[in-house]
Amino acid sequence: MKIDRMIGILSILLQQEKVTAPYLAEKFEVSRRTINRDIEDLCRAGIPVQTVQGPKGGISIMEGYKLDSTLLTSSDMQEILAGLRSLDSVSGTKHFVQLMEKLSAGSSVLIPGGQNILIDLSSWYKDSLAPKIAKIRKAMDHCQLLCFRYFAPKGETRRCIEPYYLIFQWASWYVWGYCQDRKDYRLFKLNRMESLEIKEEFQKRSVPLPDLRNERIFPGGIQVKALFEPSCKWRLVEEFGPGCFVEQPDGRLLFQADYTDKENLVTWLLTFREQVVLLEPEEIRREILDSLKGMLKKYGTGFDTM
Repeated sequence: MKIDRMIGILSILLQQEKVTAPYLAEKFEVSRRTINRDIEDLCRAGIPVQTVQGPKGGISIMEGYKLDSTLLTSSDMQEILAGLRSLDSVSGTKHFVQLMEKLSAGSSVLIPGGQNILIDLSSWYKDSLAPKIAKIRKAMDHCQLLCFRYFAPKGETRRCIEPYYLIFQWASWYVWGYCQDRKDYRLFKLNRMESLEIKEEFQKRSVPLPDLRNERIFPGGIQVKALFEPSCKWRLVEEFGPGCFVEQPDGRLLFQADYTDKENLVTWLLTFREQVVLLEPEEIRREILDSLKGMLKKYGTGFDTM
């Protein structure tokens, strides 16, 4: 990514007296034009980088300039490292941690024994997620369209998007981009994306930050009331918090919540088996009853159909 490259360039300039644009271009496997743009961006960020033309010329940081190490405390560095390690947990590499250790050479704040925050963003789908994330990042870095097959509750579609943000939210990975088919910005869950392909370049837009408020993405609308057995308390607390139910005189838990998706609601309730009774809405009660009748018909006739 561009930010990785710029940090890498800054690290080299802080360690070497002078380097050339061809040297940096070869090291980071980009064009000289890209390196020149990176140098301009470093200057805009307040880093006094100077370039000198000619046989003895090159790129360097003005003499006497030093990064003020007091800007980042030991606690700051530990938190940054914890975040970088969490990114490495997704890809299964040590790229981000190694980058941080290079920038902090000689510092004692990165001693392994001093870590007390560990964040692991990997999942059961790590083997399939890591290649997707790598491909999405490549498409974003080079402003290229990303096309894929997408599986949604309403069916399977083929989408092409301009990818802008890779997001970890609600315990899952998503990509936010401009969908050419819908002519609007959309959020796509990586686990539902298959057959990813990088296509031609696109002209980057002025992109707004994604609005990921729960009420924006999950508007609700299904008022749920259900009665759970006391043994379900730990799951309700874990998934909805301790304020989602009222304990009844007989120990059962009266649960109330605003739910978003009917299919997800039914699936969730069925995971509790006989330990829950849905009270409202009535129409979903009837749908669950019909489903249970259908299941009973299948499971109650033996295994002759197998």
